[in-house]
Amino acid sequence: MSIRLQDVLNHPTLSAADPVVRAAAGTAARTQLRWIHSSEILDIAPLLDGGEFLLTGGEALALASDERRVTYIRELAERGVAALAIETGPALPSLPSSMVSAAEAVGLPLIELRKVVPFVSVMQAINSSLVSESVSQLRRADEASHAMAVELAHGGSLDRILAVLAGITRAEVTLASLTGATLASASPGNAERAETAGHSETADAGSAAGGTAAPHEHARLIHIDVPVRGILAAQLLLSVPADEDENLARTAGKRSVDILALAMLQRMSPGLREVAGAALIRAIDSGSQPWRLQQLASAAGIPVSAPLVAVVVRSDISQQLRTSLEQHLSRAAQSHATYVDNAELLAVASLAGDASEESRRRLLAGLVELSAMAGTLAAVGPLVAGISDAPWSLSEAKLTLELASSPQQAPGSGGLHQSVIDAEAFAVERLTVQSLDPYQRRNFVRQQLGALLDHDAQRNSRLLDTLATWLDCGCNTAHAARELHVERQSMHQRLRRIFELCGGDPRDTGRLAALHLATRLATLS
Repeated sequence: MSIRLQDVLNHPTLSAADPVVRAAAGTAARTQLRWIHSSEILDIAPLLDGGEFLLTGGEALALASDERRVTYIRELAERGVAALAIETGPALPSLPSSMVSAAEAVGLPLIELRKVVPFVSVMQAINSSLVSESVSQLRRADEASHAMAVELAHGGSLDRILAVLAGITRAEVTLASLTGATLASASPGNAERAETAGHSETADAGSAAGGTAAPHEHARLIHIDVPVRGILAAQLLLSVPADEDENLARTAGKRSVDILALAMLQRMSPGLREVAGAALIRAIDSGSQPWRLQQLASAAGIPVSAPLVAVVVRSDISQQLRTSLEQHLSRAAQSHATYVDNAELLAVASLAGDASEESRRRLLAGLVELSAMAGTLAAVGPLVAGISDAPWSLSEAKLTLELASSPQQAPGSGGLHQSVIDAEAFAVERLTVQSLDPYQRRNFVRQQLGALLDHDAQRNSRLLDTLATWLDCGCNTAHAARELHVERQSMHQRLRRIFELCGGDPRDTGRLAALHLATRLATLS
């Protein structure tokens, strides 16, 4: 018989704390517990396994910001924690309303402990009962694992294998891809239907999902990661009815992971290279250690020492753009990987080592000409020597997008809007914003261009744009005139006025670089 939260709240060791359920009270009566744990660490969620009743003294929460408190609640709920109890007192007189609202929103029972009790006594009393229960659950989970292995050995489909798990746990079971598509599903007692569905396991997600019965009211959803060869490939979802043993379902689900991974390899070829590619992009974006990047790159078919660039595309239709981008990268790069994260489409592309700069230019030019890129904002990061430096290329591409998304145009763009930006065109801006604070940048611009800026402000002129274009064109007056669509004589007149305001013609002095830098930084102010 599973131990429920209400039973623990009524236990003498905890009832002495005068507990009051402040959020998700309707869930508390049917919440099942796997373990009781205490911790004052706010980053505890990744260390938990789901089903825990967490006790905390609240001192760390008292010092935390309101935003961090809400994040703490959400992280525990996402991890599958059964309930949270917080001790109030001098440090934290009452539970913050933001935490109560957040817990109610995610369905996490939140309990206020209004008196002090020794947490160790509570854990010793309750966990001893939970241990004896877990022994029985492990035995039944092993039985389920063995039965699933037998089904696999006899050639059973993924649906048939899941039907074994559903029958023992009495849960609705679904195996879903990382994109949310249903790979297989089963309901308790539907082995016959699962066998029929096994003949069409490559059908679309909607058909597979259609064989699953409607979820029970008040069912608890358990998420379990399913890695294949060390790479996250799918998720096992168990929807456990309120009157069934949630801890058994969690234990049996975890015991079935290796069998499901083997079944995926044998039955449906999950595209490990694509899965590894997505994992690689996520690891690059999060700044993982080089050894992890090298491991994932090898699995994704990207040479670890090949020169490569990162590409970032920001659009409301990033998922739809993915196919067009991949087709272009297939032509322009030796190998590549892509990943969509909300409104961002991220990619890395390895290039030919003997002509990597030229390969990068072709990749960039192809993106500019790609019709699907119209209306988007994309950046190609700097070229790097291998996968270990990919996080830098990606972060510089993202920084370029931040700089280019301002009303100012990209350097050398001639005033035209550009959907695809070369990060190298923003090398000066990228270096400066990372080295100088806004005050230092504004002060430098003012020192170099103060008279010119005042003139533009007073006369509503655009001499700064003229100077910036002239400098970007290598001080070629004819080229700059064409870029600005003005007569050459008008260009000479503008330059004479600019030189007067800036202390003379800078071409024969050491001020040329400083003026050029100042015009670039002025667009960031």
